[in-house]
Amino acid sequence: MKNFFKLDSHHTTVKREVLAGITTFLTMAYVLIVHPSILSVTGMDKGALITVTCLSAALGTIITGIWVNVPFAMAPGMGLNAFFAYTLVLGEGATWQQALGVVFISGILFMILTISGFRSKIIDAIPNEIRIAIGAGIGFFIAFLGMSEMKLIVANPATLVSLGKMDIKIFLGLFGFALMGFLDMKKIKGGIFIGIITTTILGMLFGVVQLPTSFIALPPSIAPIAFKLDILGALKPSFIGAILSFMFIDLFDSLGSIVACSKGAGMIDKNGKIMHVDKILEVDAIATVAGSLLGTSTTTIFVESAAGIADGGRTGLTAITTGCMFLLALFFSPIFAIIPSFATGPALMIVGVYMFKHVLEIDFNNIEVAIPTFLTIIMMPLTFSISKGIAFGFISYIIMTLFSKKFDKITPILLGIGAFSLLEIIM
Repeated sequence: MKNFFKLDSHHTTVKREVLAGITTFLTMAYVLIVHPSILSVTGMDKGALITVTCLSAALGTIITGIWVNVPFAMAPGMGLNAFFAYTLVLGEGATWQQALGVVFISGILFMILTISGFRSKIIDAIPNEIRIAIGAGIGFFIAFLGMSEMKLIVANPATLVSLGKMDIKIFLGLFGFALMGFLDMKKIKGGIFIGIITTTILGMLFGVVQLPTSFIALPPSIAPIAFKLDILGALKPSFIGAILSFMFIDLFDSLGSIVACSKGAGMIDKNGKIMHVDKILEVDAIATVAGSLLGTSTTTIFVESAAGIADGGRTGLTAITTGCMFLLALFFSPIFAIIPSFATGPALMIVGVYMFKHVLEIDFNNIEVAIPTFLTIIMMPLTFSISKGIAFGFISYIIMTLFSKKFDKITPILLGIGAFSLLEIIM
């Protein structure tokens, strides 16, 4: 292992790498609970989703460790799963089989763009402010979903939304949210996961959560959702915007996580460039395609990898350890299956906070920037659609840039993205 993972040249040890991998798993273990909860609203089998979440996370993470030798973990992305369930299926009326087909096609396109080198041109064409706004808007949207899931906010015919009826479940959910925030403030690893489990246990004590019939069992079958994707159905013109949105969101999400984690992992070369970035994105695309075949939404790099890196993880051995932990979690599905929505809702809220905080990097004093970024962020929850928020952002950015006569900022690629965005809104 020392030779394969080059442990000596990375100034690390097997013990340090393994402990770092366990730390990364604990910080992102909440995905095993939250992700199946989100996708199950589409009618997908929740037990099968738990198994597929473990398998897809393990597959992408272990491949990253072996092939790229970096301490990055992968799993179905937060925000991307919300787009899959609430925008594409519940919002636009796609079947979950068609939505999996959309994920498959977006993964193939992502792979082609990465291998061809066209990916870098797309990245350069998209303004940094819009990239930040997309992440912040998705955070806002996810927090909105979390509040709705725990019934903190409910539909109201007069005011569109209003405060829900306060009961023991909501109070437990708010306690869980506060606990997650406290644990993060104290820099305690795995705060979200601890908060979910604690809230669930309190629910058992108050009689609103049933005890699992067993704690360890064979993983639920993936047969209800595996290889059920409808690729031909996903080729409808009305899904073009969704395919591009999946691809763009995955690209921004992955790049953001890679940038955030690379410095701590010593992956910045003397010229300031991130090492192995193309190979990492290629694994991202492969994991997305494989995940769609298994029956899950887009797989991406998790920024929680930074927790393991902070604990000393420097090589792929950290990632492999994390992947093995996901495989071990397969046998604890009875526990994950009884986690209630008032425990997962607060997790979505805290993830939303993490994603939204980068909005501070946007200069809202510049109206040319403020209008498109504001529309990107606010239109996601108000239209209940991530893709429409992105579309409004790109179109308004192009318009405001033309008004300011900064024509050099309008590249052919950006105009092409704007045209697809306009098509998305019209259709």
